[in-house]
Amino acid sequence: MDTKKKQELFAYLWQYVTENKKQKIDQVIGNRTNHLTVVLEEIYQSHNASAVMRSAECFGVQNVHVVQNRNEFNPKQAVSMGSTKWLSVHSYTNISDCYKSLKQQGYRIVATTVDPKACLLPELAVDKKTALVFGTEQQGLTEAALAGADQFMTIPMYGFTESFNVSVSVAICLYHLTEKLRKSDIAWKLSDDELFELRLQWVKAAVKNSAQLEKRFFGTD
Repeated sequence: MDTKKKQELFAYLWQYVTENKKQKIDQVIGNRTNHLTVVLEEIYQSHNASAVMRSAECFGVQNVHVVQNRNEFNPKQAVSMGSTKWLSVHSYTNISDCYKSLKQQGYRIVATTVDPKACLLPELAVDKKTALVFGTEQQGLTEAALAGADQFMTIPMYGFTESFNVSVSVAICLYHLTEKLRKSDIAWKLSDDELFELRLQWVKAAVKNSAQLEKRFFGTD
C-alpha cells in the first residue's frame, strides 16, 4: 500500500476513534521509542510473558522480539492488561534469525546474565540502539544467544538469591535505561515515518471491527 493510500485509510478509521482515545494516543505516542527493544528467548510461563509485555508497554518500548522454538509464548490477557495490542511483536523460531534481523537494523545485542564479569546495569551506555536479551529463569539464555551477543550485562544484587524473576528483570532494566534515555540528548524518539506507521497500527487497534471497516474502505466487503 502506498503512502497516500495509508494516509487516506488512517483518516477514514480515525473518525471512528473516540475523543478520549484520540487524546490518549496523541499523549502516549510521543514517548514511544525504538532505541531500546526487548528479546525474549523461550519464555514459556504465561504469567511472566504477560508481565514482560505489560512492562515494555508501560515504559514506552514499542518492539518486543519473541524467540519460540521449544516453548510457546502465550501471554494472558488478565495479566498483560491489554498491552499486547499496543506493541509490535516479532516472532522467530531461532535466536540466529532474531539477531540477524536486529543487527541489520543497527542494534547492539546485550545479553542479560548473572556472570559477575558482565557490565553492571547502571554502567550500560545507551548511546547506541540496544536490544536486551532475556532467557528463562531456570536455564537462562542458550549458548547460541550468549555466543551471538555483543555484550553481557547483569543487574546488581545484594542478597542470597542469585537471580530475579525474568519479568522483574525486564522491568528493572527498562525503568533504568528508559529513564537514562529520557534525561539524555540522544535522539531516542520515533521518526516521522515511524510515528505515522504506529498511528495507523494503533488506530486499527483502537477501532472496534477495524478489519471490516478496512474492507469497506477498499471496497472488498
